Amino acid sequence: MEREAIGIDIGGTNIRAARIGPDGTILARRARRSDRDPAIVLEAILEMIGELDGPAVAAIGLGVPGRVNATTGTVLSGGYVDLTPVKPGPRIAEATGRPVIVDNDANMALAGEMALGAGRGHANIVMFTIGTGIGAAIADAGALLRGNGTAGQLGHLTVALDGPQCVCGRRGCVETLSSGTALGRHIAEAGLPAGTTADQLFAASDAGDARATAVLSAWSRPLRAAIDSMVAGLSPDLVILGGGLGQAAARAQAALAAEAPWYTAPIAAAELGDDAGVIGAGLEALRRNGAGPGRRVVLVNGIPASGKSSVSAEIATLTGWPVIALDTIKNPFLIALGGGDRPFNRRLGEASFEAMWQIVGAAPPGATLILDAWFGFVPYERLAARLAETGVSGFVEIWCHAPGPLLGERYAARLGTRPAGHPGAEYVPELIALAERAEPFGRGETIPVDTSAPIDAEALARQVRTLLGRR
Repeated sequence: MEREAIGIDIGGTNIRAARIGPDGTILARRARRSDRDPAIVLEAILEMIGELDGPAVAAIGLGVPGRVNATTGTVLSGGYVDLTPVKPGPRIAEATGRPVIVDNDANMALAGEMALGAGRGHANIVMFTIGTGIGAAIADAGALLRGNGTAGQLGHLTVALDGPQCVCGRRGCVETLSSGTALGRHIAEAGLPAGTTADQLFAASDAGDARATAVLSAWSRPLRAAIDSMVAGLSPDLVILGGGLGQAAARAQAALAAEAPWYTAPIAAAELGDDAGVIGAGLEALRRNGAGPGRRVVLVNGIPASGKSSVSAEIATLTGWPVIALDTIKNPFLIALGGGDRPFNRRLGEASFEAMWQIVGAAPPGATLILDAWFGFVPYERLAARLAETGVSGFVEIWCHAPGPLLGERYAARLGTRPAGHPGAEYVPELIALAERAEPFGRGETIPVDTSAPIDAEALARQVRTLLGRR
């Protein structure tokens, strides 16, 4: 039976819950109106969990507005919905008998978008969620940025020193000027009817209504200031605007006149809509409780001197994924044992191959690892067996190649740095001949990389992430 999770997203207007499959599929959903009373909110959460629960549910994930220490699951402070008095994590765990993770709601939305939405294939993202308030989250090298526990509270970036009072105690936070609550205030101050929607504002502005245009400008420009500050500070691949007003916010940003800032990044609307938070919370609950997707590996394959190690290192730098290199395992033994002949080198290589897969099997479920080796010295059936035995649910093969003469030059140039036991100069003609016939396994997604030319490592890393479906 595949393990499932219940993901819960608490907003200032609605509380949403869904039962989530291990691939992020929503299997069932529920919703309730939110409330400022934390006891009412907790009661609604427990009711929805009871309606969604089942034998396959292995964990529960909770996305909470406000400051959350995700390591301890402690809600430190709230905004429009403050759950600090009710300690939701322990209460839900006690009531359900399930492990519960508690995190910031915007972090969970970004986790969802990175897994299945607008963030797929991107490692460095800033996300703002525009709803009753403004939440935010940051992904750095594919991981949620937490600082000392609560990083990402970008709704409280100051954009107007003498601006409106914020619930955090300061003035002029972007939440006070560019949230859904702020949009309602801008509409009222402009004398427009209560309940005017963003779509109605866009239609009126397109028709030449100066008041509607002014409202959209007053609402969107503070958010642009916050976005520009984060782009200057973090240089993300992408800025995502999500939440109930994410689509409208993205449209309003696209209509702003360009200010030619030094630093820019593409701005995109979230793709998962209101489902991002529940999907992210469910997937994170599975991942942190060892019930998430299987391990995934990047097989950086190629004959000796094909540039595998350089490619592996660049991808690792951009993603944060660890590298397991066959030679890193083998070389210390060659040094300690004083080298050996080619048959010994091959036997040690085969043992190192097995050691690589022992390490993969010991990695946490959901981990992604980079494996650097010439895999062609073993049959594919053996590789396939190790992939299955170690719980690998997905892999990408990067095939590193270059002209034979160039590989021969590279191999000869590094002979003085290789431990005794590796083939010597006599191997160069054999290597050049091998370059003519060597091929990738080609049994899954394969990315050929010509290492005789400059490599766009960022594009390569994005392609790998997309193919793996990883954040």
